[in-house]
Amino acid sequence: MAQRLAIAQAMKWCALPYRFALRADIVLAGAFAQNATPLRPGFFGVYGLATAARCHCRAQECMNLVAVGVNHTTADVELRERLAFSTQQAEAALASLREMPGVREAALLSTCNRTELYCLTDDTAPDFTQWLASSRHLSAERLSTVLYQHSGEQALEHMMRVAGGLDSLVLGEPQILGQMREAYARAHEAGLLNGELSRLFQEVFSVAKRIRTETGIGANPVSVAYAAVSFARHIFADLKKSRALLIGAGEMIELVARHLGEQQVQEITIANRTQERASELAAAVGGRGISLEELPVALESADILISCTAAPLPILGKGMVERALKKRRHRPMFMVDIAVPRDIEPEVGELDDVYLYTVDHLQEAIQENVRARQQAAQEASELIRDAIVRHRRQRREQDAVRVLRDYREQRTSMAESELEKALQQLRNGGDAEQVLRKFQHSLVNKWLHTPSVTLRKMAADGRAEALLLARELLLDNPGSSSEENE
Repeated sequence: MAQRLAIAQAMKWCALPYRFALRADIVLAGAFAQNATPLRPGFFGVYGLATAARCHCRAQECMNLVAVGVNHTTADVELRERLAFSTQQAEAALASLREMPGVREAALLSTCNRTELYCLTDDTAPDFTQWLASSRHLSAERLSTVLYQHSGEQALEHMMRVAGGLDSLVLGEPQILGQMREAYARAHEAGLLNGELSRLFQEVFSVAKRIRTETGIGANPVSVAYAAVSFARHIFADLKKSRALLIGAGEMIELVARHLGEQQVQEITIANRTQERASELAAAVGGRGISLEELPVALESADILISCTAAPLPILGKGMVERALKKRRHRPMFMVDIAVPRDIEPEVGELDDVYLYTVDHLQEAIQENVRARQQAAQEASELIRDAIVRHRRQRREQDAVRVLRDYREQRTSMAESELEKALQQLRNGGDAEQVLRKFQHSLVNKWLHTPSVTLRKMAADGRAEALLLARELLLDNPGSSSEENE
């Protein structure tokens, strides 16, 4: 019975390191979250404890998040279309990034209004300007004048603003979040998201979702598609008397068709490479679908033409439009090309009776909708700032994890060694009380030896802040003192 009680008591002593580790976990996490300086090595009797914390922090710093690219505010449509990546080109670009020294994880976002790289790099910072210039056959000098680059928390904040629609041509437009998810999926399939960047993307998506649901940023159906229709409303007094021809069958054209349907346009025709898809989309708005081969005839009756495809070359040329104008007896045509690369040859805009606009011409119509969203944008910015603060705190808390793991392992090893000695003494017939007292004395001495030496040195060095943290770590009641307890 005495031996069983001794063993039970010994096991309680072995559990003490875990009780201390639990308190240390809380205190250290708080200290790191407040950006406190780690204690010097040896304080906890764990070799390299604080050193491990600093090494972990340095590893975090080396894994630097970078966001680099161009958008509608820094580059005109001609340059943006040269920097645009098709799906196939994006896959090849990701393969190239995978081989780039210093890049650990990467994703590529390419839309009508922006091309951006999101990368996690080590301490060897790659030259993304040169890489992007080479991959798109541009001079690095020209690209450097329009390229922006963010790093660390600024890069994460930029990603959140992009995903939330706060950095879009049309404030709060929802398509960008889907495009960002596609970029994430493509990078994941390419094997370029395998850790920290993947987790950061999830943070970005979470914040973007909150922006959509907790603010009024999406209260009005505003997008590039809506802006194009709004612009047409300024040109034509009554859209109900107008016929619209849409080229493409993607999400953008689907939105355009929906907005035109809400305006009760007289007729909607959708042309696409795959007529079946065009007919399916047109049926939803009471229109008709045609193939691209039927474009020349359809142009003759189109008052409004809006195009957005992924074609690498223009679909509408000057000659085709000239012939259609003759058939129309030069009734004017309103055209909006929201594709990048452009679907309509720029020379078409030189024709009389044709009013051709690109995404760069939509600002005036867009501003009307932007004003209604300014307050929502401010609320969204607050959500992003809160998310960045949470991210910073969580990252600092994670710095304590490795420290506590090392501490638990060493304390456990020490306790198990002492416990095995005590158990062996009991098996050899030793007196249970004497064995237990010896076990207690030995374990406490070994546990407190290095902290005791270090604490005395800290006191001698006048390190008051370290002594305060030590009191919080070591004592069950940090506010008490030995004098108060006497």
